[in-house]
Amino acid sequence: MLYLRSGTPEVEEIVLCKVTKLYPNSVFVDLLEYPGKVGVVYISEVAPGRIRNLRDYVDLGRQIVCKVIRVDPVNGNIDLSLRRVNSTQRMDKLEELKQELKAETLFKSVCEKLKKPLQETYSLASKKIFQEYSHLYLCFRDVASGTANLEKMGVEKEFAKELTHVVLEKFKAPKVYINGEITLNSYASDGVEKIKSTLLAIKSASTNIVITYLGGGKYKYVIEDVDYKPAEKTLVKIQDILEKFKDKVSEASLTREKSE
Repeated sequence: MLYLRSGTPEVEEIVLCKVTKLYPNSVFVDLLEYPGKVGVVYISEVAPGRIRNLRDYVDLGRQIVCKVIRVDPVNGNIDLSLRRVNSTQRMDKLEELKQELKAETLFKSVCEKLKKPLQETYSLASKKIFQEYSHLYLCFRDVASGTANLEKMGVEKEFAKELTHVVLEKFKAPKVYINGEITLNSYASDGVEKIKSTLLAIKSASTNIVITYLGGGKYKYVIEDVDYKPAEKTLVKIQDILEKFKDKVSEASLTREKSE
């Protein structure tokens, strides 16, 4: 992996590690994103409850996702926790690395095509890109959506042109979905028109909303976006529209399906 970070990780940061040494009461690991940095997971931070054998949880050479819980400013010792990383954090970290590796593969293919030295080209390009983005894949996601321009960031013109072409052709950002049901009922004399205009307002709130009629005043909605933050903002817009629909003779409700 080309992506490496300098310095020392921050407390609460989620990091990918490789187990290098096992002792009766501790596990030593290399922090894969921080070259030369070593951390320790004490037995109490491996898993909750009593542990009889550390090898039931970790083994030499295994990659594990940990949370930084302490960094000694004097000697630089890094204490980590395995048990404090929940399943969502673990999956998010692994997905982040998966997307970064995918982005790096595209970068390597352009270097090969243009006969550019990989490490030198990556160093020059990432220096420019990382001024605005923490990861290559986040930049490529915006390039794919048309909201970022590699050449304007300072990436060499020929390379930026070819890389943009490859990104547009191959790179697809992961999608997130928020879905559920909307119920609309009105006993007003113009109730039907009121419902129609409300549904139109919801559809107009974002191009990422799909509404499907289920029957009996119920509608299924699906919000699709590249990240949960903009999707959540769209959901808030829908809720605001539904609040305006409500009055003494009109009712509206929204339910959201739980994410798996």
